Amino acid sequence: MSSTWHILGAGSLGSLWACRLARAGKAVRLILRDPQRLAAYEAAGGLTLVEQGLAQRHATPAETADTQGPIHRLLVACKAYDAEQAVVSLLPRLAKDAELILLQNGLGSQDAVAARVPHLRCLFASSTEGAFRESDWQVTFAGHGFNWLGDPANPSAPPWLEDLHDAGIPHQWTPDILTRLWRKLALNCAINPLTVLHDCRNGGLLEHHCEVATLCAELADLLRVCGQPEAAQALNEEVERVIHATAANYSSMYQDVRQGRRTEIHYLLGHACRTAARHAQPVPHLERLHRRLVEQLNARGLPSD
Repeated sequence: MSSTWHILGAGSLGSLWACRLARAGKAVRLILRDPQRLAAYEAAGGLTLVEQGLAQRHATPAETADTQGPIHRLLVACKAYDAEQAVVSLLPRLAKDAELILLQNGLGSQDAVAARVPHLRCLFASSTEGAFRESDWQVTFAGHGFNWLGDPANPSAPPWLEDLHDAGIPHQWTPDILTRLWRKLALNCAINPLTVLHDCRNGGLLEHHCEVATLCAELADLLRVCGQPEAAQALNEEVERVIHATAANYSSMYQDVRQGRRTEIHYLLGHACRTAARHAQPVPHLERLHRRLVEQLNARGLPSD
């Protein structure tokens, strides 16, 4: 199997992984949306990583989906709503032993991708690392977090995890990745929509303690009904801790809305509400929050699916 990391999506996390892998001397190739984006990237001379105030450029090779050549390892780092079709565009290039690492927010997109490539191994990733883009092709490492990786269908860890160690990407292989993904989904549902509706940084939610606690109680009940009791443990306490720890930050959903971008509501709050309906679990506050957020997005002319 080729040791090259093909990275689909040059957003914040995709760029962050690409820069660190390239810095460690690993073979990395970015896959960009179209020839125009490729030309813009090449004109910029590569990706720039800003870490602790220092900027370093990495002239990582890039290509488009229709470039020739097989792909053996693919990090899918695009938004959840783009993941399935982006992988479909690469089907002709995916080798029969290819592995996909799915680095999406929320839940739902991972299963959609896996259903498209049932013959390939799909690994799920959950990240708490913080990064943002000041401009095209420049990513700032904003917060040191952690990355969990796992495969619900296969508990054995892949050998290429050594690349992540060499690149200084903090990670752990877990046989229970779904618990991590559900936990993160619950955290996002309790924080992100409220920052949009209250037009505030994460720390602004300290003034809405009761609303946050009510959502956490519903989310914890939902997690237990879904067979994820570990993800439900002390959820409210962790949400409060995250709010305090990231008080000065704007949530990713808040940033998407402010910049007129599509949000991942369908894979976060939408997924939680659909799952509750499937289990006949009442979640009136989550459903009301979902309706309010949809109204806000519609009023701004943004997609709400």
